[in-house]
Amino acid sequence: MNTGKTDCRVSRRVLLTGTAAMLGAAAATMVVPKAAAEQKLSPDSAQYQNAPKGGQRCDGCTNFQAPNACKIVQGDVSPSGWCQYFAPKKS
Repeated sequence: MNTGKTDCRVSRRVLLTGTAAMLGAAAATMVVPKAAAEQKLSPDSAQYQNAPKGGQRCDGCTNFQAPNACKIVQGDVSPSGWCQYFAPKKS
């Protein structure tokens, strides 16, 4: 006898597999922006120069990584250099 009702039960395996797939997809989308953020700019793109601009120097910037690196600019940077992304360290 058909009562016209549809059986909508979902097995635990199907539910868990679907949930795992959704979580995996969400994690993958979170990794992509981080990877893109880790790409540094060329010195030209950042308008980097080996000399300070006024009182602004790389070694006074929050992006500077001693002894000669930057979180934003590719390659070696001079502690006395400068770029357009200068952000003063907080005292």
